[in-house]
Amino acid sequence: MPKVVLLRHGESLWNKKNLFTGWVDVDLSPRGIRQAKQAGRLLKRRGFTFDLAYTSVLKRAIRTLWLALDEMDLMWLPIINAWQLNERHYGDLQGLNKIAVSKQFGDEQLHLWRRSFSLRPPNHAHLWRRKFHLKPPELAEDSLHNLYHDRRYRLFGLKNIPRTESLADTYKRTIPFWRKQIEPKILKKQKIIISASGNSLRSIVKYLDNISDKKIADIEIPYAKPLVYEFKIKGKKLIKTSSYYLK
Repeated sequence: MPKVVLLRHGESLWNKKNLFTGWVDVDLSPRGIRQAKQAGRLLKRRGFTFDLAYTSVLKRAIRTLWLALDEMDLMWLPIINAWQLNERHYGDLQGLNKIAVSKQFGDEQLHLWRRSFSLRPPNHAHLWRRKFHLKPPELAEDSLHNLYHDRRYRLFGLKNIPRTESLADTYKRTIPFWRKQIEPKILKKQKIIISASGNSLRSIVKYLDNISDKKIADIEIPYAKPLVYEFKIKGKKLIKTSSYYLK
């Protein structure tokens, strides 16, 4: 029975400070390092092993994967980095404290920015009339977090770096990557671990569990807690049979 493990990175330095992070390349906090190692020990204790690993191009996810694999004595494992697994781009909110943003824009707008998938009339017309926004403000040209000249994205062939994203935008880049790159490996019964960020993993969970646009707002992926998906293969299709967090 094919299995895939989804692993959100451990707590980052900006998570600890309650700051919007997005594509800013922030490292793990000491607590995040401990969480990543603990995840690796848990996976090893439960008898998991892997043939291939995927992660983003952000160091908090990469280091989480490294630390977990080190605990499993799997540092030799092939690793594929993909910008498609990056966290959601939070635009000009990146680097801002979430409490301060809540005070400025209100709790409901903050919740929509953090959790919502899409807002389209007429179902959400009342929110549009009240001038709620789905996407955070676009990243300013002169922002310290401007990535337009970041070498890593040129190497990965990304010509148009986003200036902000909704969760729907994140889904539109993450799920095609899952379908084209990851799913075929699972169909070949390769054992896979994916270390990524909260919103890229929420996109995958939404897809695999067929979660509605509305209900995805209630889904939270905890730090460095392995989430296991089990599948059966029917023809050339994967059919999810169960999912659970390791304890």
